[in-house]
This record gives sequence, structure tokens and C-alpha cells, in this order.
Amino acid sequence: MTKRMLTIWLGAAAALVLTACAGTGGGQTGAAATPGGAGVAAGAGGAQSYAAGGTGTIQGRGVAGGRQNLLEKRTIYFAFDRSVVESKYRDIIAAHAAYLSAHPPMKVTLEGNTDERGSAEYNLALGERRAEAVKQMMLVQGVASAQIRTISFGKERPVCMAHDEACWRLNRRVDIVYSKQ
Repeated sequence: MTKRMLTIWLGAAAALVLTACAGTGGGQTGAAATPGGAGVAAGAGGAQSYAAGGTGTIQGRGVAGGRQNLLEKRTIYFAFDRSVVESKYRDIIAAHAAYLSAHPPMKVTLEGNTDERGSAEYNLALGERRAEAVKQMMLVQGVASAQIRTISFGKERPVCMAHDEACWRLNRRVDIVYSKQ
């Protein structure tokens, strides 16, 4: 029980630090493409628009500096045959968790993917474990479970079609896709 409380406190502290570090300075103008057709654009004055796979535009409060850059990153990569989130992606997940906690109408779909090696059944299960690992990190940081949906595509949605390690590395991922419902 003590270990669980420590995990919750660390997650809350990380979310608090990220929230405290975000200022209200002017946002950057530009747009970033994201997997699945979703995009984020920050305009002058810091307002953000989220377009989620053709479901429309969602207006959100602007995010300044480093957290904005982290929110533009929507893909978490994994090692071969692993579903453990590497430490270099934890800040990205924490930024998305803080944003979701601050914007309850927003929802995300965590899309688990794998490379082509392995059976279809195994890869569907591995993709689901990867999506669930990202979901658990978001839940610990205060995101409501109703805001998160997971799905596994296994090896059915590759972003790279070559048959080498560099390409397979790009296919072992979880894509974070925003929507408002």
C-alpha cells in the first residue's frame, strides 16, 4: 500500500511541477501533424485548436514553452517485444495527463501498434499491453478513466513498410489521438 501511495504522490508532484512551469506567454504560431490525421495548432495569444481525425475543431487553453512542445509529441515508442514505457517518454505522457486533467471534456484514444514480427493474435495482445501501460501512467497522474480509451491494431497499421530494424522500431508504438465527445 505504501508503494502505491508513493507512486500516486510522485505522479501528482510531476503534474503539479508541469502545471506550475507553464506560463501564459504567447504561443507559437504553427501546426504539427500527428498520427491518425490529428493536429494541433497554436496561434498568437496562445489559443490552441485540436483537430482529431476529422471530428471537428476543439478550442483549448494555450500552453506555453516546453509543455507545448511535449503536447505536440503524440507517439510513444517501445523496445522489441516490450510494453514498458521508457523513461524518456514519461514527460510526454505527464504533459498529456496534465492537459487532460485540466480539460475534462477532452478524450484520448491510445492506439497500440507493433511491428510485423509475431502472430496476429500475439501482436494484438502486445499492442493492448502497450496502450494499457500508457493509460496506467495517465491514470496515476489524475486523468479520469472515462477520458481514456485503448485499442490495439497489432501489426495492421504500420507507419513504415520496410523489413528492417529501423522501420520496425517506428512501428512499435502507441499513438495518442485526441477527440471531444
